[in-house]
Amino acid sequence: MSISASDPQHGWRAPGTEPVASPHVAGVLARVGEALDDLGALSLGALSDPDVTRVLEAATSAVGRVTAQACRVGVEADRRRLGDEIGARHTHQWWARRTRLTRGEAARLVRLGKSLEEDLHAPVGAALAAGSLRVDQAQVIVAAVDAIPDEVETADGPVRHIDASVRAQARDHLLEVAAEHDAKVLRRVGKHILDVVAPEVGEALEQQLLEKEAQNAAATAFLKLHDDGHGKTWGRFALPTHQGAALKLALHAIANPARHDHDALKDTKTGEWRPTPQRLGQAFGEFIERYPADRLPQTAGVNATVVVTLDLKALHTGLGVATLGNGDRISASTARRLACEAGIIPLVLGGKSMPLDVGRSKRFHTKYQRIALTVRDKGCTAEGCDMPPDACHAHHDLEWSADHGPTNVDTGRLLCPHHHRRAHDPRYETRTGPDNKVSFHRRT
Repeated sequence: MSISASDPQHGWRAPGTEPVASPHVAGVLARVGEALDDLGALSLGALSDPDVTRVLEAATSAVGRVTAQACRVGVEADRRRLGDEIGARHTHQWWARRTRLTRGEAARLVRLGKSLEEDLHAPVGAALAAGSLRVDQAQVIVAAVDAIPDEVETADGPVRHIDASVRAQARDHLLEVAAEHDAKVLRRVGKHILDVVAPEVGEALEQQLLEKEAQNAAATAFLKLHDDGHGKTWGRFALPTHQGAALKLALHAIANPARHDHDALKDTKTGEWRPTPQRLGQAFGEFIERYPADRLPQTAGVNATVVVTLDLKALHTGLGVATLGNGDRISASTARRLACEAGIIPLVLGGKSMPLDVGRSKRFHTKYQRIALTVRDKGCTAEGCDMPPDACHAHHDLEWSADHGPTNVDTGRLLCPHHHRRAHDPRYETRTGPDNKVSFHRRT
């Protein structure tokens, strides 16, 4: 038997059928719907500017008010375990399925609703329900107050315990700030709220938090890049705050309109001003192309140098294609432009080149020999190995010391450290195939 708690008769209903709402609830929901219908029926074009402003502000306030009720009812649904009806693991899974919210959004609202039921956060819930607070502001205030630790070790040694009154003061101060500022400012204020309500411990706590954040940021920094095969490289990255700020300042300096012609700041097709993200992306490209290669650390004896291979005719005419060191192809006109940049080396086929043979005068391959090996081998030449050129060593097929082999490109090859050790391991025999790939076989 299934009993509907919302049915005034609490009578039996068939499994899977919807409960009947009480007349009171049905009336409330009908009035809400009618009010929204009336709002949607307004002819905005006929409204005065003050009326448009009032409607916009009222609608914004209503979003918070309705969300507050959704949070409150969502918590009640969680308390009653209504998700058990469909075997849901969590109430937010059931809620999301019924309303087409994402599970993440439903879970976020349930968590917020539970927090707003606590005595400490009840004033935040009341402000949200009254329409004087926005949803993201409420979330920031709750998170900032909850982040206040139970105790703080002060600079002079003793531990200061944080009681409920300090948290209440922090909450009230953030509510006052929220009356004038958005969630972004609130978040910044919330990070050092103890400086306001408990200054004797606030600075010590902020220092501890900032040190922890800096350690975490440095440990978790990352960069991921992938080429889409259509001329673009996409990526995601995370940097410590100070490095991100430095990068942003550098790109804004390069994108500064004072450095560019008026027409260069506009889209050639639409004539509209290029949006800031687009100009910053172009500045990022300029930053990469113009960074002096001689300031970069060396990898396997060579600076981080881009090598562009093209024939002499393409260099002169700008027609045709060129190849980067990793095998990607670009237009010859782009290659001509890159040939003028620092850190870009054109490897011209059919034209003059740097001398690549050193003979016995040097044991280690020169910078330009390494570049030639990179272009030719494109990585480790061991069968089945995909290590990139910058992770490889330059190996002598004829050993320099034992076999008096020369240091040149023809008798050299790229091998990753693992396969380079194999090449010098007397337990293995090395064989070179017609494709210049080497294989290793244990001697019997």
